[in-house]
Amino acid sequence: MRFVLLCLSIVLTASPSWSQEALGLTAPDKVARSGLLKHILPRFSLKTGVRVQVAETDGVLEITDSAPGDPVFQFEEVTYYLRAPDQPRPQRFRDWMLSDIGKRTIESFQIDGANPFTANFEIVEIEEAPDFDGDASLGADLALTHCGRCHVVGPRNRMSGLGSTPSFAVLRAFPDWSDRFQQFYVLKPHGAFTQVEDVTDPFSPERPPPIVPVEITLDDLDAILAFVAAVPAADLGAPLQLQ
Repeated sequence: MRFVLLCLSIVLTASPSWSQEALGLTAPDKVARSGLLKHILPRFSLKTGVRVQVAETDGVLEITDSAPGDPVFQFEEVTYYLRAPDQPRPQRFRDWMLSDIGKRTIESFQIDGANPFTANFEIVEIEEAPDFDGDASLGADLALTHCGRCHVVGPRNRMSGLGSTPSFAVLRAFPDWSDRFQQFYVLKPHGAFTQVEDVTDPFSPERPPPIVPVEITLDDLDAILAFVAAVPAADLGAPLQLQ
């Protein structure tokens, strides 16, 4: 009997985490009802000695369907995030969830023979369009006047423009569209015939502009940018794949 008590004392001493209070974990009903947590939490505790149990409210750990947090899995096309405070035991659960072992444990869970959860995916950050303060209505008129000679700027000149010149809708689909438009006056061929008041140098008498020059102010440029920000981007389709 004394030997049994001694062994029990050694086990408890070697695994102090088991004597600590369990960490509470809250999760959306859809995740809680799926059975995933009943699958992964015992496996995490067995591996680490840190107990985690589902809590209805006020959990130290939180799984949520919105950022911020660490993306840990996807379920029915929804990305779920883990929020864990910067403390040793919660961070240990976070590290395990993001580890290869944790990901394999999540993906091994099955419902009716299928694996509905995935832990290997990419988060694509969508950059929001810059917010320009100019007068978009004025910008539409200025763009038509100055840019419509070469570009299709919208329905008002959809049958005009040069065939080799991209429309505003096509340019709007480029990831760097805002940089292109903000710096257009220094990009070829615009620099040869564009002047921005108090920004660009006067044309050299030896090299006059090849066409009627575009002369605008910074306020005009802000107005054009505000207009362009509202232009729907063209659907350029999927990238070409060569075989």
